[in-house]
Amino acid sequence: MVRFSTRTFLLEHLQFFTSLVKFMRNPCVDAGLIPPLVQLLNCKDQEVLLQTGRALGNICYDSHTLQSQLINMGVIPTLVKLLGIHCQNAALTEMCLVAFGNLAELESSKEQFAYTNIAEELVKLFKKQIEHDKKEMIFEVLAPLAENDVIKLQLVEAGLVECLLEIVQKTVDSDKEDDIAELKTASDLMVLLLLGDESMQKLFEGGKGSVFQRVLSWIPSNSHQLQLAGALAIANFARNDGNCIHMVDNGIVQKLMDLLDRHVEDGNVTVQHAALSALRNLAIPVVNKAKMLSAGVAEAVLKFLRSEMPPVQFKLLGTLRMLIDAQAEAAEQLGKNVKLVERLVEWCEAKDHAGVMGESNRLLSALIRHSKSKDVIRTIVQSGGIKHLVTMATSEHVIMQNEALVALALIAALELVTAEKDLENAQLVQILHRLLSDDRSAPEIKYNSMVLICALIGSESLQKEVQSMAFLEVISKLRSHENKTVAQQASLTEQRLAVES
Repeated sequence: MVRFSTRTFLLEHLQFFTSLVKFMRNPCVDAGLIPPLVQLLNCKDQEVLLQTGRALGNICYDSHTLQSQLINMGVIPTLVKLLGIHCQNAALTEMCLVAFGNLAELESSKEQFAYTNIAEELVKLFKKQIEHDKKEMIFEVLAPLAENDVIKLQLVEAGLVECLLEIVQKTVDSDKEDDIAELKTASDLMVLLLLGDESMQKLFEGGKGSVFQRVLSWIPSNSHQLQLAGALAIANFARNDGNCIHMVDNGIVQKLMDLLDRHVEDGNVTVQHAALSALRNLAIPVVNKAKMLSAGVAEAVLKFLRSEMPPVQFKLLGTLRMLIDAQAEAAEQLGKNVKLVERLVEWCEAKDHAGVMGESNRLLSALIRHSKSKDVIRTIVQSGGIKHLVTMATSEHVIMQNEALVALALIAALELVTAEKDLENAQLVQILHRLLSDDRSAPEIKYNSMVLICALIGSESLQKEVQSMAFLEVISKLRSHENKTVAQQASLTEQRLAVES
């Protein structure tokens, strides 16, 4: 290490290095300046610490490689300790916060931070701040750190949530720019803390927690920011069945529908998206579906069919798909809704938005699978939906392929005459031949493809196509398939085709 005879001499050199590295970073690094500077962080002299921190900050600014080097040299625990010891020194505190802000962006740093008492130190420091700028500086460190689940829980246990709720309370009615910014940062951070399973459950407290109750009160607020944060928080609380059931039983659905109602005409897209996300999550448990349908959730969601915003379309589709799962009556009612089906068919062609396109296909299939209704099938045929279900059978996702094949098998069993022409035009028989010939096709895809073939030969024109494509040869090979269900279905299909040929 470089030896310095006096404190003054040391400080002069540190100031010189701090300026020098701004212009000559690489030569300074190559000359081995970083290790002696890191050692100086163990010094007790506050002025030396400040200049050392600034020099290191200038060296590592905007360089992930050099920041990683510092992390590997163990600066994080040292800096956290310094923050605790020198929390009365404003300049040193600021230096530590700037360093944390830079280092916290790196994933490797979060693991090291999790082994320190950073959460406790930052919350302690935050509670003492009055000035907006100082709070903002701490927020900039908290946000990247709170992406780590272990640190999320530490921050909750250190009392950060109470600080955030206090800020919300103080700033909610203010129209000052600083207060509006602080309200947004505090409520966004609150939502981020709820993304961790442990931290979320700790704050939910069986639905009786004061934090959960306070978040509920944000939903009817007049602030768009709080409405958004409240709906996102509910979506995060609704990440396990127990929480979802409790919330539905305690009236949360009506609050979310009221919120959606306020945003139907020229509404706030982010609020629409958040409220729909919350309703979709709440609709996952089986026992909630009928309750939510009775409460009018499907009707509330359908008001957003006109939306041209893909994020809203995506959540709308997901919510309806969750609601009708195993709910035959609701599936039939929605499946006969011509406006809905026509919109789904339109969105099935939204090639720029893969999520919307995929969800539209899945909902189209779900309407048939859960209703098993001839009326629904006729509505989908008349709206031009068949070709999309056939395309869906070629999806790269097995679950979507399977859903499409089951829906197509129901169409062939219940309304083959109505759908015959569309199935032919969509080249379904050729696609089934390809799926059965492909060794990579999952067993359930092979099984459902054969079930569908057996149903299709009830149509004269489709039967001719089947006969022209040598299906018997492909299917006879499947009789020795390792999956017994596939092998049995292959035997049955082979017998059926032999009889019809």
